[in-house]
Amino acid sequence: MSRDDTPVLELRGLTKRFQAVEALVDADLVVHRREVVALVGDNAAGKSTLARIVSGVYTPDAGTIRLDGSVTELPSPGSAFRQGVAAVFQELALAENLDVVANIFLGHEVVSRGIMDNDEMDRLARTYLDQLGGGVPLLHAPVADLSAGQRQCVAIARTLVGSPRLVVLDEPTASLSIAQTAQVLNYIEHLRELGVGVILISHSLSDVRAVADRIEVLRHGRNNGSFDANSSRYEDVIAAITGARRVDRAPGQVQP
Repeated sequence: MSRDDTPVLELRGLTKRFQAVEALVDADLVVHRREVVALVGDNAAGKSTLARIVSGVYTPDAGTIRLDGSVTELPSPGSAFRQGVAAVFQELALAENLDVVANIFLGHEVVSRGIMDNDEMDRLARTYLDQLGGGVPLLHAPVADLSAGQRQCVAIARTLVGSPRLVVLDEPTASLSIAQTAQVLNYIEHLRELGVGVILISHSLSDVRAVADRIEVLRHGRNNGSFDANSSRYEDVIAAITGARRVDRAPGQVQP
């Protein structure tokens, strides 16, 4: 991995409550460009809450968000997108009756002289898909006809419309076959090669170990360990997830 020194994303002290439930408590996270950071933990660990804060769906009750070193606010998904942060959630939010190109540019259509520039959207769509490894051969195939892995490719390609500096992927390999999972992990590798920082939320430690550079553990909304994805022991990560081991380290300071 060749990463930049200045974090593309730095979260400090994020706290989010939903009435009496503390979804995040003083949580930190650091992500660099050209780095895939896996966010892991049991259900209700706070992973999706953090992802929705970063992507502008939720507003934190406390804490600081920095993009490329500058303090910022992300009050809406549109604001996050304009600042170079894109997300793909489990639901994908694809329109199955529309084709690949229409889904990639849905809400961000290219307009020239007051009309949609279909040729330019075709060109850009092919560029984005090729940058991800060409997982979808037909630009005008209805999304309903695509495999689950190809749908993930379309959803990830849609993030490239905004020239992102950070992409959040929430369980992108859930319910996929072995071959489709391999495809999606390849898409993530290509995002890193494009210079993008990636937050990967996953319950699959095998997928995490295959593609991530670093593993950050959340437990009950709190940081509970930071591990090098290549050298850490599986047992240590599991212990941090389950609470058998408490690790008081700032994110980015990996376990030996």
